[in-house]
Amino acid sequence: MSLRKQLFIAICLFLLVAFSGSFFVGLESSREQMLGQLRSHAQDTATALGLSLTTQIHDPAMIQLMVSSIFDSGYFSSIRIINLENEQVLVERSAAALAEGVPGWFVSLVNLHPQGGDALIMRGWEQIARVEVLSNPQFALAKLWDSTLGSLIWLLVCGLLSAVFGGWLLQRQFRPLEAMVKQAEAISKREFLSLPKLPRTPELKRVVLAMNQMVEKLKALFTEEAARSEKLRAQSYQDSLTGLANRRLLDEQLADHLLVCEQSSDGHLLMLRINDLVGLNQRLGGQRTDALISTVGELLTRLTQVPERRTWLAARNRGGEFSLLTPGLGSQDAARLAAEISATLENLRLTGASDCMPVAHLGIVAFQPGESARNVLLRLDQALTEAQGHPERPWRLLSDSVNAPNQTQYDWQTWIDDALTEGKMQLYFQPVVQCADTSQVLHHKVLARLLDPRGEAIAAGLFLPWVERLGWSARFDLAMLEATLDYLLDNRWPLALSLSGSTLRDQAQLHKILDMLESLPELAPLLTLEIDERQLPPPEQLQGLCHSLLDTGYRIGLQHFGGCFSQIGNLTQLGLAYLKIDGAYIRGIDGQQDKRLFIEAMFRATNSIDLPLIAEMVESKGELEVIRALGVFGVMGRLIGPPEPM
Repeated sequence: MSLRKQLFIAICLFLLVAFSGSFFVGLESSREQMLGQLRSHAQDTATALGLSLTTQIHDPAMIQLMVSSIFDSGYFSSIRIINLENEQVLVERSAAALAEGVPGWFVSLVNLHPQGGDALIMRGWEQIARVEVLSNPQFALAKLWDSTLGSLIWLLVCGLLSAVFGGWLLQRQFRPLEAMVKQAEAISKREFLSLPKLPRTPELKRVVLAMNQMVEKLKALFTEEAARSEKLRAQSYQDSLTGLANRRLLDEQLADHLLVCEQSSDGHLLMLRINDLVGLNQRLGGQRTDALISTVGELLTRLTQVPERRTWLAARNRGGEFSLLTPGLGSQDAARLAAEISATLENLRLTGASDCMPVAHLGIVAFQPGESARNVLLRLDQALTEAQGHPERPWRLLSDSVNAPNQTQYDWQTWIDDALTEGKMQLYFQPVVQCADTSQVLHHKVLARLLDPRGEAIAAGLFLPWVERLGWSARFDLAMLEATLDYLLDNRWPLALSLSGSTLRDQAQLHKILDMLESLPELAPLLTLEIDERQLPPPEQLQGLCHSLLDTGYRIGLQHFGGCFSQIGNLTQLGLAYLKIDGAYIRGIDGQQDKRLFIEAMFRATNSIDLPLIAEMVESKGELEVIRALGVFGVMGRLIGPPEPM
C-alpha cells in the first residue's frame, strides 16, 4: 500500500476517532444538561399550574381549560390533575413523545427519557389535589441532532482540507524521496547520478548527502579501475608516440579476420614505410622526424574515424613503418585509398628530405578467411618491395588469383537485393553460457545467412561487406529484427541480435525499429540488442539512442569491447546489460600474462558496478580455464558451440 493511501486512511481513522470521542463526550454533557432542563421545565410548569388552580379547584371546566392551554403551548408528554382524597384523575392531557426529523437510531442512542415534576393544590392548609407534569424530550432531541450534524460537517470539512493539504505536503516531501529512488535505480543500472538539489528537511537532507557520497565514492572507484585497465591496455596494445595500435594488436586483429568463422570477412592489408628514416633523423633531427611520424599517425587515425570505417585498424609496426587493416574493402577502393594516402603524404614533404623519391612507399595485399597470417605478410613485403622498385608510382597493389572475386558488384547487388526482398534468410544461433557452469545457457547469439540464387547459405562475413558498400545495412538489420521477432513469437527463449552502426545513425530506420519493438512489448525480456564498440555514435547521440531503446523494455549489450576502454565512464550512463570482450584479447590468454592482467583489471572495473562480462571467441580449454579463474561471467565461441540453425 502506498504512503499516500496509508496517510488518507490514517486521516479518516483519526477523524472517525475524533468525531466519535467528541460526539460521545458532547452527548453525555448535553444529555445531563438537557435532563436537568427538562426536569426544571416540568417542575416549574407543575408549580405554576398548581398555584393557578388553587382558586379554581371546584370549577372542573376552568381546570380543563387551564390544563389544555398550558399543554398546547409547551412541550409536554402529559399533564394530570389527581384528587388526593381518592387518587382519582380529575383532568389529563397526554401526547406521544415523537421527535420529528430525528432518526430512530439516534433517539435510541441518546436515550433521553421524559422528565417529570409535581406540585400540590392547596386550599388553605389543606392539600386538595396534585399536579403531575411530564416534559416531552423531542425539542432536546432535535437540538442534539442538529448539533451532531453540525459537528460532523465541520469535521468532514476539516478532514477534506487536511487530506488536500496533507497530500500536497506529502507530495512536496516525496520529491527528494523519488529522486533518491531514481538515483538507486540508476546505480542498479550502472549509472552514477548525484542529486544537486538538497531537501530542506534535515532528516531527508542527511539521507541525500549520504547517497551522494556513496555515488561519488562508487564513481571514483570505478574511474580508478577503468584508468588502471586503460593504462594496461595502452601499455600492451598502443604505440606511445602516435597513439595507434602496435604490431601486437595488429597481429591479433589480422588473425581474427583470417579465422574461418561466421563473421570473418575478406579485405586488404596496407603497409606504409617512410623512406630513409635514418637519414631524415640525421639531417632534420629527432624532434622533426618524430613530428613527421606523428603526422602520418594522425593521417591514418583520420581515415579510421569515418563511421563506415570504424572496423579498420591503423597500427605502427616499428620506426617509420605503419599498417592499415581494412576488412571489407574491395580492390578498386583499396587502389583509390592508396593513391589518396600517397598524395597526402607528398604534401607532408619536409625541407631537407630527398626530392628524388617519395615520402613513403605503400604495399597493399588482399586477404581472405582461411589464409595464414604468414602468407599474407610475405605477400605484403613483396608488394612493398615492388613499390620501392617503381619510383613512378609509390604504391603497389599485389593481385592474387586466390583472392580474385568470382562475382561482380552487380551480381552481389542483384542476389542480396533479391534475398532481402523475398526473405531468403536463414537464422543461425550460437550459444552463450555461464563461465562457471557451461550447461547454463544465458542466451543465443542470432547470426544470419542469406541464400544465394543456387539456394546455398552464404556466411555473414562474405556478404556483410557488400551490404555495407551498397548502403543496405539498415535494411538488413530491419529484416533480421523482423525475422528474429517472428521466431520469438513461436519460440520463447533468450536471444541477442546485433545492430550495425549505420542503422543507429539513420534516424528514419531507427524509428522503424523502435516502432517494431514497441508493438511487441511481451518479447522484451527475451531479446537483447547488441551494439558494436567499433561503431558507436558520439556519446550524446549514443545516450539518447540507448534511452530510446531501453524505453521499449528491451535490453542493450555491447560487443567486441576492449579497444576503447577509456570510454567506459560514458558507458555507465547507458544501462547496459553486459559487455562482450573482443576475442583479440582472449586468444592465447592462457599463455600471455599481460592479457590476464588486462582482463583482470577490466573485471574489477565492471564488477564494481555489477556489469557482467562475456568472453567472445573462446577456442581452447586453456582459454576457458583462465577466464573462468578471472571471474568472467559468460563465454561464447566454437569451444562452447558453433552457430547452428534451429
